[in-house]
Amino acid sequence: ELLQKIGIPFISVKPPVNEDDLKKQALAEKKSPSELAEFLSRKKTESVFDQKNTVIGGDQLVCFNGEVRGKPHTTENAIKQLSEMNGKTHQLITSVTVMTPTETFHINHITELTMKNLTLNEIKNYIQIDSPLDCAGSYKIEKSGLCLFQKIQTDDFSAIQGLPLIWLSNVLKGCGYELFKN
Repeated sequence: ELLQKIGIPFISVKPPVNEDDLKKQALAEKKSPSELAEFLSRKKTESVFDQKNTVIGGDQLVCFNGEVRGKPHTTENAIKQLSEMNGKTHQLITSVTVMTPTETFHINHITELTMKNLTLNEIKNYIQIDSPLDCAGSYKIEKSGLCLFQKIQTDDFSAIQGLPLIWLSNVLKGCGYELFKN
C-alpha cells in the first residue's frame, strides 16, 4: 500500500530467510537494537537480490528501555507489552535497505512515540479492536493504534507504517526511476 504511493511498478516477494534464526545470531553477537534492525533488513534484501533488479527490503522493531520488543503473538503478551510502555516513550526503528545492480542504500529511521496513560480496560479494548498480535510493540499505528499515543516525533510519518517514503522516493529518483509512473 505504501509503495504504491510512489507510483513505480513493483512485485512483492517474501524473503526466504528464517527471521528467528537471524535474530538469535544477531543477539548472540550483542548487536544493539538499531544494528539488529539493520542486520535483518540487509539479510532480507540480500536473500532476494538477483543482480538485475532493484530490491527494497526492511525490518521494523520496537525498542523500549534499551530492549527489543517483538511481536506479542498472544493477547496476554500484548497486554503486558502495552502496559509496560503505558505513559512512557519508546523508539520505533524502521530499517530499509535498497539494493540496485550497482549500489546499496540504507536507513535506520527512528521515531519516538510516547503513549498516553491508559487504563487496563482501554488497553484490552484496543487489543480486541485491532488485534495487533503480529505487530512489534503490540499496536497498529495505521489503525486505531494511533490513538494510543499522546506524542509522536518523526520527520516521515510513513516510516511508522513500515516504509519511510520521503527517503525511499529520494533514493529511487536518484537512481533514475520516474515517480508516479504507474
